[in-house]
Amino acid sequence: MTTLTANRGLRGNALTRRQLISRSFAASAGMIIGAGFIAAPDAAWAYEATTLKPETMATLVRMARDIYPHDRIADEFYVIAVKGYDTAEAAPGVEAGIAALNAAAQGAGHADYLSIGWEDDRVALLRGMENSAFFQQIRGGLVTGLYNQKAVWPIFGYEGESFSQGGYLHRGFDDISWL
Repeated sequence: MTTLTANRGLRGNALTRRQLISRSFAASAGMIIGAGFIAAPDAAWAYEATTLKPETMATLVRMARDIYPHDRIADEFYVIAVKGYDTAEAAPGVEAGIAALNAAAQGAGHADYLSIGWEDDRVALLRGMENSAFFQQIRGGLVTGLYNQKAVWPIFGYEGESFSQGGYLHRGFDDISWL
C-alpha cells in the first residue's frame, strides 16, 4: 500500500507535490477550453461550439456527466448528447441556465460550476435547481441524447431493438450478466 508523505509524494512513485497538484487540477478541469472549441486533454475528441460559448458547452458536458454519471462512458458521448443545445433557438435559455448554475456555485464559494472539484458538491448544486425548467430540459434531453447512441449500447449490454429479429424470447433474453 502506498502512503502520501509531505515531502516525498507517493512512496515508490516519486510523485512530487507539484505533480500531485497539477494532476488533480487536470483531472478536475476535465476539459481544455480554446478559442471556440472544447477538447479533452486525455482523449481524442473536440467540439467546436457554434452558438454557445465554449465555457457554457464545457459546463453543459460536466453537468450532463453529473446528472447521468457513467465511468465507462467517455466524455465524447456526453458532448454528442448535449450538442443539440448549441443552436440559435436554444442558446439564450441554456446560457441563462448555466449563468444561474454558476451563480449558485459562486454563492457556495466557488469561481463557477467547472471549478468545483468534488462531484458531491456539484450534485448538491444540481439538486438545488432540479425543479427548474432549465434542469428538467437538460435532464430530459439527456435521456434520449445519451442512451439512444448506438455506440453506447454495448457498454450496457443492450443489443438493440428486437422486433425485427423476432423478439427477445428466443434470443437469450436472460443472458445479461450484470443483472
